[in-house]
Amino acid sequence: MGSSLPFGVSQFTTWPWPFERDVERYTAHGIPAIEICAFKLDKCDYAPQLNSITAAGLRVSSVQAEVHSLFPDSLAGQPTAPDDRIRHIKTTIERVAPHVPEQTPFVVITGAAPGGDTAAVYEQALTSFAELAQFAARRKMRIAYEPLNPVLFNTDTALWGLDQALELVERVGHEALGLCVDTWNIFQTPALHEVIRRCGDRIFVVQVSDWHRPRSGADRISLGDGMIDNAAIVRTIRATGYTGLYVLEIFSGESLPDSIWRSDLDAVLAKNRGVFERIWKKSAG
Repeated sequence: MGSSLPFGVSQFTTWPWPFERDVERYTAHGIPAIEICAFKLDKCDYAPQLNSITAAGLRVSSVQAEVHSLFPDSLAGQPTAPDDRIRHIKTTIERVAPHVPEQTPFVVITGAAPGGDTAAVYEQALTSFAELAQFAARRKMRIAYEPLNPVLFNTDTALWGLDQALELVERVGHEALGLCVDTWNIFQTPALHEVIRRCGDRIFVVQVSDWHRPRSGADRISLGDGMIDNAAIVRTIRATGYTGLYVLEIFSGESLPDSIWRSDLDAVLAKNRGVFERIWKKSAG
């Protein structure tokens, strides 16, 4: 492909497509990287699909396990016990690690707080994220904690705001635990650019999309169609020294009348690659 643009696409963005079509179409659109979503992998044998990524010349930005939260969330309600969910994440790391580059981040979130007890979730996260970071580090992988937008409180997260996420990561204090910075989730963080600068080398992966007032918890839109100043955010992230990938992650509920998941996904890829290229140029300097 030869593209130097640090751009990738999450398989969540092209949810309706099978794994093989993702690899083929991302490559066709000159998209250099892919975020692996394990729900698309063959449950019996990950290897052929994961090896096809390398064969296609795609980089791996990050990995999302089928269960990627400490407590139940909207994507995976079962199992309910944190220990069982942690075992699932560990299994995914073990199965995927041999087929992806060293230091690949596996994205995790808290899930919703049972009974609204966010304090208990926070304490659990301190212990569980340390455990996962140690486990990942032994396999030369990393864990990227992703704070979610407040609209997902009570369904997917017990914490929001990049500032709270950074505090959690700093309290755990393990080099293999860092941050997944998703612009849709964090753009409303108070003093955002100051917080991003404080994140420094704890940023392991960046996700991008755009925002309008959501009609559901999965109502994100294409870059350039909303109100997020992605160029300004990317500029500040670049100033931290971050040299990793920026991954297009768009959730779009199929019940929405203009759902991206029911549209021409090739057109979605082409449009967003083009817009990100302009964002990248604008964010330079």
